Amino acid sequence: MPQSKFQEVVFTVFMAAVMVYGMVCYNIALNLGGLSDAVFGRVFGEWPIMTVAAIALELVFVGRLSKKVAFCLVKPDKDGPTATMLAISAASVWMMCPCMSLIATLLFKNGPQTELFSTWVQTTVLNFPMALCWQFFAAGPLVRRVFGVIFGRK
Repeated sequence: MPQSKFQEVVFTVFMAAVMVYGMVCYNIALNLGGLSDAVFGRVFGEWPIMTVAAIALELVFVGRLSKKVAFCLVKPDKDGPTATMLAISAASVWMMCPCMSLIATLLFKNGPQTELFSTWVQTTVLNFPMALCWQFFAAGPLVRRVFGVIFGRK
């Protein structure tokens, strides 16, 4: 995947934008009681803020740590690129989901009557399965494909 710091930043920005879009749509749909056409437009109120947060978290903290965790599970030279990519993706979701759920809870769900801890835990538990599926089956393949086209890889 990324071969330089510049490519890493481009990949991170694109992945964060796609992941956050899907997850904000999901959370708005949960709040509205279901998916409707309106969800896809309402996402743009939260999407820019959450995308910036995701980019910052990934570049400063999660990116390096998720690779360390993944490389405890797989050995890239032995297990191959697919297993390595899946391990990094899973580790990234495992770390990003609670962080992003906390940010969303603080910014968008924490009213005066809201219990912060329980709301954050519930948000994380509801978000994790969707984030993992969204990463593995939609955002990840899409971003890797577009990245490969842009930077001349298959």
